[in-house]
Amino acid sequence: MNYLQTLQNLFTLTFVVTSMASMGLSLTIAQILQPLKNARLVSLALVANFIIVPAVGFALSRIIPLDQDVQIGLLLVATAAGAPFLPKLALIAKANVAFAVGLMTLLMLVTIVYLPVVLPLLLPGVKVSAGPIALSLIVTMLVPLLIGLLVKARYAGAAQALQRPLAQISTISLALLLVLMLGLNVKNVIALFGTGAIIATILLIALSLIGGYLLGGPRADTKQVLSLGTGQRNLSAAFIIATGSFSDRPNVLVYVAAAGLVGMFVLFPTAAEFGKRAERRTTVGEPEAERAGRSAVGAVDATPIVGESPIPQQRKAHRLRDLAHPRKHQA
Repeated sequence: MNYLQTLQNLFTLTFVVTSMASMGLSLTIAQILQPLKNARLVSLALVANFIIVPAVGFALSRIIPLDQDVQIGLLLVATAAGAPFLPKLALIAKANVAFAVGLMTLLMLVTIVYLPVVLPLLLPGVKVSAGPIALSLIVTMLVPLLIGLLVKARYAGAAQALQRPLAQISTISLALLLVLMLGLNVKNVIALFGTGAIIATILLIALSLIGGYLLGGPRADTKQVLSLGTGQRNLSAAFIIATGSFSDRPNVLVYVAAAGLVGMFVLFPTAAEFGKRAERRTTVGEPEAERAGRSAVGAVDATPIVGESPIPQQRKAHRLRDLAHPRKHQA
């Protein structure tokens, strides 16, 4: 079983590093920062991830009868934001990938500072060190992203050649990771049935998805990214705290792993559904917009100017008719 756990860690590391590097090779710093210039959207994203979701997690841990280890694990998952899966989910959803990368980076950096401050308040007696969390997240997520961005900026041809193979490695490692997680944690998930833990996890993810979507602004692509970014929690940070601060409570780690598996099977179908809706908007919405645009132009042309006499208005109507039916007029 130890070698399977090692494989899971290897696939996770491979997915995160190649995914971040691939995103860096396909984007520019300006593209990532542009969506974050929307102060209102950024503020709502921070509120959703660091106020609403932790509050929902705390409420669920008190309302639903849960074992103490599950309560701790639920709070760890609820307070950790900035998951590396977000850009991949955004790709599946055909949403704003640049915003997804920028949001993920922002949430990750805030999480490093946020967890050591908030967790001791929610879990009295718990001490959380920001150092191990920061080191793990920066090395595995931020550094590959920055390297990809640097290569993209300096060597565009090499970036284009490298991006697709890295994206394929990322997809393959993710598929292998999902299969391995299912094999390793299915017993843990089954054991949690009947304890309220699975219901609490699904409610946390569902309410996070809904909250992020409602706060995502008027655009569908930002709504979807914020929804997925709020629903997907940072399991890397949760794992670090579970192993470092709760080593005497192995069930905390078991719950975090089970919650990650449940999250995968909720979020990836949700992203796929968002992607289908995006395709429908592309195939159906654009012709409707063109028809609306043509109607608007016609309405403007046919609208009489205030104070204009009826005769010029009639002449304008004749000209419009002649332009619309030239052959009939010539006959």
